[in-house]
Amino acid sequence: MKLPAPLYKTPFCTSLCLTLLTLLSPIAQADTKASAEQALAQQQAPAYELSDTAVHQLPSANGRHYEVWIDLPASYGKTTKKLPVLFVSDANYAFPLIRSIRNRLGAGGQNIEDFVIVGLSYAKGDTPTDSRNLDYTPTATRAGYGGAALYADYLQQQVIPFVLKHYQVDPNRKLFVGHSYGGLLGTQILLTKPETFDTYILSSPSLWFDKKYMFKLEQQYTARQQQLKKLNKTLRVQLYAAEYEQIKDGPRYAKSVNIKADMQQFEKTLKSRNYPGLQVESQIIADEDHLSVFPSMISRALVKLLPGYGPYKPG
Repeated sequence: MKLPAPLYKTPFCTSLCLTLLTLLSPIAQADTKASAEQALAQQQAPAYELSDTAVHQLPSANGRHYEVWIDLPASYGKTTKKLPVLFVSDANYAFPLIRSIRNRLGAGGQNIEDFVIVGLSYAKGDTPTDSRNLDYTPTATRAGYGGAALYADYLQQQVIPFVLKHYQVDPNRKLFVGHSYGGLLGTQILLTKPETFDTYILSSPSLWFDKKYMFKLEQQYTARQQQLKKLNKTLRVQLYAAEYEQIKDGPRYAKSVNIKADMQQFEKTLKSRNYPGLQVESQIIADEDHLSVFPSMISRALVKLLPGYGPYKPG
């Protein structure tokens, strides 16, 4: 992926600025010289690019326009092996972070198995907040919310088939990771379209949303048991929350919602149903809060769910 092109791309502007230096006052000359030097620096500086990445334009059927970002590990294409593929919401933040963690912590496949990353961008024309408010929430509690069902259809019917067609990935090893509203989206997909992914990494999911709507949705468990039985395979659900995501006194503790307790209750509920083929685990990550937990969470999740060929190499 490339950063936007520099404002000044031809030598003409720089030459003109330097010529004007001879015509202006000393103060104006100093300002103009600084502008010219800045223009020259912009002209000569190459665009920064993440290697082994690609950006695909993949608009949805309902008219919203998205990009799909792809990152390939160093081992991609060197054998005929199909790799696991990780789909990540909130790609602006999570895509480069997960890429760096895989490339560093993964140790070339020794600690973490190599995998392809699919970054799910925000909708073009939306702010990140507006895009995730609409696409990641299940119900229209107010204007601009409640589009998660349509977005889940987009993922299942357009994004995943595109990735499976064009990249060397294993269709039976599709992982999803989402944090906060992204975790809420993953929860809705798990409860309504469980076949979409094979592993769900749900980090600090916003289960409080709309008076804990996800718990109401989960109560339709009889039909879901039939869905899972027909799949005839194991789905893994890994839940995470941070130590400080509970209401207590202290600057890092939550002020209004208890994500930790909600996550633990959701885990207990899922396990009580004895869903066929559903493997549910959770972890509370110490000394982290809602904003700080994601890097620590995804490092643990990748080591656990995509272990490398070993032995583990700590440094």
